[in-house]
Amino acid sequence: MESTTHEDADPEERKPAGPLYVPVRLGSAGGKQLRFMRTPLGARTAVGFTSVGRLTAALGPRQPYIRLAETCLRALSEPLGVVLVTVDPQLAAAPVGLRTPAPGHTPTRTTVRPCLRHTGEVPLAVGA
Repeated sequence: MESTTHEDADPEERKPAGPLYVPVRLGSAGGKQLRFMRTPLGARTAVGFTSVGRLTAALGPRQPYIRLAETCLRALSEPLGVVLVTVDPQLAAAPVGLRTPAPGHTPTRTTVRPCLRHTGEVPLAVGA
């Protein structure tokens, strides 16, 4: 019987991400609810980050989170029709300074649209 090594694995195979930092929001009864986002193409996705630093960089320092294995995140999301899990998403915004306003024009507001946006919550079961 042949044994396969890590080097023999198909590079396109998905590997488990390990424990993720998953963004949540606080529910009205003090419980935590998953935050779902949308991809740039509009598909609903659950998101998880491999570090607190990556979560903070994408969603800000005040974003509450919980730790979940990717398999648990999928198990909570799939019954709600969310089959996509995005690990370490980043904001998509134009680099600063690429667009200069016309002379004499003062911008009234700047809008930065993230590639992911909040689309709903899922209550988490106690002990999940």
